[in-house]
Amino acid sequence: MRALVFDKTVSFQPRRNEPTTADGDTLIKVIQAGICATDLEITKGYMGFTGVLGHEFVGVVVDSPQKELVGQRVVGEINIVCGRCDLCLSGLSSHCRQRSVLGISGHDGAFADFVRLPALNLHILPKTVDDDQAVFVEPLAAAYQVIKQIKLDGRKWVTVLGDGRLGLLVAQVLRNAGCPVRVIGKYPQKLALCEKWSIRSRPLADIVPRHDQDVVVECTGTASGLELAMGIVRPRGTIVLKSTAAVGKAINLAPLVVDEINLIGSRCGPFREAIAGLAEKQVEVASLIHRRSRLEQGVEAMEFAARPGVLKVIVSIG
Repeated sequence: MRALVFDKTVSFQPRRNEPTTADGDTLIKVIQAGICATDLEITKGYMGFTGVLGHEFVGVVVDSPQKELVGQRVVGEINIVCGRCDLCLSGLSSHCRQRSVLGISGHDGAFADFVRLPALNLHILPKTVDDDQAVFVEPLAAAYQVIKQIKLDGRKWVTVLGDGRLGLLVAQVLRNAGCPVRVIGKYPQKLALCEKWSIRSRPLADIVPRHDQDVVVECTGTASGLELAMGIVRPRGTIVLKSTAAVGKAINLAPLVVDEINLIGSRCGPFREAIAGLAEKQVEVASLIHRRSRLEQGVEAMEFAARPGVLKVIVSIG
């Protein structure tokens, strides 16, 4: 099969072995996949991963022990778990002690003709969610995780820090939850989307940190984002940290103590709610698609996706 592989550098491999049943009981033919900030961080050394990249995908099941799945169009949760450890048994399977993660840790990803996952990871898509929308299910689920972790209402002031792919999804989810939300970002064309969606926005250059926000959701994708978030959040406020960066920086964490700030890490989220949000047109994603590339153009697509200001790049496979 064809695949886009990272091993010190990113390369397109026209003849790579198809995944085996050790990677999951269900074989999926990939239709298309999206390039994520995490994919870009992996190429900088994040997680020490080597193998097929990609974890945001839509595909069609071609073989599975659950015969009702064959022929179905699906998306897949990215954590492959044991189901037996203490965390799995206590309802924290996304933190399974034995887990591998699709295209991120110990499991080949979806930038390939075929990918394998356990049938339990798969979600059948309704016809009302098209292939473009489906590519956003995984990151949108991560956005929905924010409102699973913190209590929000119309009286709390919330800032989304970062106008990238994830930040713009988080902002829409928070708007739908009834929060007075604003987005702080660098790029006028991205902030213009916020206006289209009736979400307030401010250029980063105009921001003077005032320690006045109840909640700051940090989605900058940079090592310096937490530092800025600490300057924006109020004492005893909450920072939800979404960014994962391969390279860190020295940072003074004393404000977390002095201002008694709650810091919450936030990762994967509920696929069913994300699918419903797309099916019911509660979240708009078409405006986030910046470019489409074929799998054979994957190296160039990754380079383009890493440029400042670029939103979602979709890799067409099937």
